[in-house]
Amino acid sequence: MDISQNLEKNDRKFALPVDSEHKATEFRLFSMATPHMRAFHLSWISFFSCFVSTFAAPPLLPIIRDNLDLTATDIGNAGIAAVSGAVFARIAMGTACDLFGPRLASSSLILLTAPAVFLSAIANSPAAFLMVRFFTGFSLATFVSTQFWMSSMFSPAVVGTANGLSGGWGNLGGGATQLIMPLVYSLIHSHIGSTKFTAWRIAFFIPAVFQTLSAFAIFFLGQDMPDGNYVRLEKSGEKHKDNFSQVFYHAITNYRGWILALTYGYCFGVELTIDNIIAQYFYDRFNVNLHTAGIIAASFGLANLFSRPGGGILSDVVAKRFGMRGRLWTLWVVQMIGGFLCLLLGKVGSLTASIVVMLVFSVFVQAACGLTFGVVPFVSRRYVLSPVC
Repeated sequence: MDISQNLEKNDRKFALPVDSEHKATEFRLFSMATPHMRAFHLSWISFFSCFVSTFAAPPLLPIIRDNLDLTATDIGNAGIAAVSGAVFARIAMGTACDLFGPRLASSSLILLTAPAVFLSAIANSPAAFLMVRFFTGFSLATFVSTQFWMSSMFSPAVVGTANGLSGGWGNLGGGATQLIMPLVYSLIHSHIGSTKFTAWRIAFFIPAVFQTLSAFAIFFLGQDMPDGNYVRLEKSGEKHKDNFSQVFYHAITNYRGWILALTYGYCFGVELTIDNIIAQYFYDRFNVNLHTAGIIAASFGLANLFSRPGGGILSDVVAKRFGMRGRLWTLWVVQMIGGFLCLLLGKVGSLTASIVVMLVFSVFVQAACGLTFGVVPFVSRRYVLSPVC
């Protein structure tokens, strides 16, 4: 039997067409085919749950603020803490994925941070509120495992699409929670009869349980690579076992990884900042009620349904004609437009104009995120993500 016949025989065990590394060469959104599309759906749903947990507090801040006597400084510090937790955890997550595989790394982190979401319900001081937000924010490092996982499952022709959709739909949690938490709070407060200071605490059990279930789903249903999990592949000799020092050295000495880390900070970092303050911004500046502020804020995050995936798809499209230079120039243009719109958002003074600018801004800033991760899989010849991203 010749080599081509061997490859054809091996490829038959996959529902999707694959390349020589058994990475899928097609992306079928409505498929649950194992292992490629199952990994996609597990990754975005779990990342979605982490976003819901991390940004469960902002839409309820007017209530939490009164209950815990939070000052503007306390609220700002808590928002910074949530993002800071994600930064530190993401640095470690890239290495963890290299050493243990995205399945184990992701499920472990999600499960370890779930208690912080539960503990949000008993926070009774500004310091306690800041701490639970800090540790909950660690869960956003699952973004690294999500992108790592997609890069392990999909070939260069469709990896931008897979990365954009998994990251974008996960980020939807930042918008969905702006609708979910006020609704849950309202149901508990109005229909069950809890006081408003008790209702917001009970509401936190919803994202906490959701996050916990997603961790178990990844662990029991997921698979690290097309051919199996890291442990089995390393034992059989099909995969080389990475050394921590080598992985870390190659990551920190790759200047392309640092450039993309900075680039990503100016799109995703800005997006996280907006997620933290946008509901309170409209509530305080334009005197809208909590429900309306939540709906407006949700529209910012919900644009991820198409904007970040659109960035990933656009990256793949321009690459077919212009190669890597096309990916990079498109990222630069979209990022620049997003920056301009961010400045404009702070200048407009009417409610209608602010909403319009915010919506257009959300499309560009989130598309820049998708475009960034259309580039990331090509940063290293080892085809992995730099931990700093």
